[in-house]
Amino acid sequence: MNFSADLIAQQIGGTVDGDGSVCVGSFAKIEEAGPGSITFLANPKYTHHIYDTKASIVLVRRDFVAEHPVSATLIRVDDPYATLSALMTLAAQATQPVLTGIEQPSFISDKATVGSDVYVGAFAYIGEGARIGDNVKIYPQAYVGRNVTVGDGSIIYPGVKIYDGCKIGSRCILHSGVVIGADGFGFAPAADGYHKIPQIGIVEIADDVELGANTTVDRATMGATRIGRGTKIDNLVQIAHNVEVGANTVMAAQGGVAGSAKIGDWCMIGGQVGVAGHIKVGDRVEVGAQSGIPNNVADGKRLMGYPAVAAGQFARQASWVKHLGELYSRVDRLEKMSETENE
Repeated sequence: MNFSADLIAQQIGGTVDGDGSVCVGSFAKIEEAGPGSITFLANPKYTHHIYDTKASIVLVRRDFVAEHPVSATLIRVDDPYATLSALMTLAAQATQPVLTGIEQPSFISDKATVGSDVYVGAFAYIGEGARIGDNVKIYPQAYVGRNVTVGDGSIIYPGVKIYDGCKIGSRCILHSGVVIGADGFGFAPAADGYHKIPQIGIVEIADDVELGANTTVDRATMGATRIGRGTKIDNLVQIAHNVEVGANTVMAAQGGVAGSAKIGDWCMIGGQVGVAGHIKVGDRVEVGAQSGIPNNVADGKRLMGYPAVAAGQFARQASWVKHLGELYSRVDRLEKMSETENE
């Protein structure tokens, strides 16, 4: 399907600068785009690409000023990145196949409740007492345990495992390999070894949450492990028992949050970050990649390093480390001068 620049601009509230009749049918990165594709320019680091891109249409900010001729048609919008995301969502909805119906072989307990327009792929399992909302897609080889709730419009990709009693909100996306509700890491030391502490709680995932491939959210020892509305968690992240993650927080890959930690709303947590157990991270906290958070963090802090400190302080420390060799030489010279003077 091809769409003209004029039609796209009309749909997104943009302004055409150039040939409004040019048509596109695909998306591409600005440095790789070819004729018939639409791209965007949001990061100033990529500005030089706009002068030689082969894309037919480029989304730019309304105040963009070209320093050289641009062959592509420009559509000026308030936020090129957000606009491209919206266009890609519309394109995906128009081109993706509509999956409905129950494939065989699969198992759905006669004591489960399944809504309308649901898709259940082959070899999927839906246990006794489970409640599946409308327009849910459960892909092949997914496991939905007893008394699990899955809200309307959620997508459960292949190989997802949702243990008994856990609750998934509406419009959630669980990517392949996600495990919801495995036992928390709870053991009591004794003279003869470690005794397992029963994990009798559940996991509650609010609406509009997305969990990346092979991410795990453990069930609570008692009560619930909770992921707040709109939160997005990348691949290979471990959320331990009784953790609470607030609303609209984003966490990059390979991080770990230890038991009973609380993370606030609108936080941004980089890759491979570790959060210690039983601490509280406030709202709108930003944490750089590979940082370790051992203590409570107040609202609005920007941290980096291990143990994590203010980002500016970490940058200064990193700069100092680079000059340690020079500092050593200076101190060595001063010591030798002092020894000479004392002779």
